[in-house]
Amino acid sequence: MNKKKYLAVALGLIFCVGLAGCGGDSKSQKPDSAKTSVKKVVETTDVATKGEKKDWKIAVVVKDSSNGWFARMEQGVKQYAGDTGINAYQKGPASTDAAQQVQVIQDVINQGINALCVVPVDPAACDPVLKEARDKGIIVITHEGSSCKNVDYDLEAFNNAGYGAFIMDKLQESMGGKGVYTTMVAHLTNASQNEWANGAVAEQQAKYSGLQLLDNPKRVESENNSEKAYQVAKEVMKSHSEVKGFVGTSSMDTPGIARAINELGLKGKAFVVGTGMPNECRSLIKDGSLSYITLWDPAEAGYAMCVMARQILEGKKITDGADLGLKSYSKLLQSKDNPTLFMGAGWIAINKDNVDNYNF
Repeated sequence: MNKKKYLAVALGLIFCVGLAGCGGDSKSQKPDSAKTSVKKVVETTDVATKGEKKDWKIAVVVKDSSNGWFARMEQGVKQYAGDTGINAYQKGPASTDAAQQVQVIQDVINQGINALCVVPVDPAACDPVLKEARDKGIIVITHEGSSCKNVDYDLEAFNNAGYGAFIMDKLQESMGGKGVYTTMVAHLTNASQNEWANGAVAEQQAKYSGLQLLDNPKRVESENNSEKAYQVAKEVMKSHSEVKGFVGTSSMDTPGIARAINELGLKGKAFVVGTGMPNECRSLIKDGSLSYITLWDPAEAGYAMCVMARQILEGKKITDGADLGLKSYSKLLQSKDNPTLFMGAGWIAINKDNVDNYNF
């Protein structure tokens, strides 16, 4: 083969490779970048993705942009944007701080958004700026914000009291049905986490007489910081040697308490069950410092908020039994006491037997 023919063949081969095999699947030649570049982390039905194609902007504001929990939530928000072509995005303060979060909310409502989804640090602190958003015609949805007043809807992954009871069921199992325990929340102002803790205590008092709630402190704060949770748990166990159990509510509480149990040599003698991220808690679960984590998938929750926002923007009303097209939000339960509060059924428990089934 002479040089000219060789060059022609070589160029042809290069051209063919660039076209994915010279006449291969035409779909692979013209990919939808929005749909192929975003990792699929949430399983959906057509209900979640179908609807009007409008230039809507949906902002999701979380408690803390550096927290792994909300990094996972952002994956769901990004998938929603990729699946639908709607401009949905997530923002949050650099740390869990109510005043900083209010400023982030203030910033996004001045950017021409159509819907605002918020996971509030402090519902009371958020309410005035949420009212400002609604006064501007912005749809407002909260998650973990059942006590917020200025909302169109609050969407919870489950009944909060029921989730607390679920945590307690696993804690009493770990403790062998007897012993003294206490509860931890990120902040005493956090609506959902205190409802979970209250639900856990109510479950214990109704069903588990062998367990006893520590009288003082009945509830401690971690400030949504794992190091703080670790320090507080150590102080509690040193001051109250009878404490053998902790209910953790924040995803920062549970691994911090587990570290304290491990450091004090109380593995197998003291126990914590509560909200946690599988990847952050995996080693603690496997070494026995942490018996169970309980959670819902924040990616699914972020996606679900965006679906709800879109449905409202399209003029739909959310009603009891509504389907958002996601496994945990396929049959919403409307609160009898609060008509704006809707709940899914998304809680799960993870221990050493199944932790490797979850990668987030």
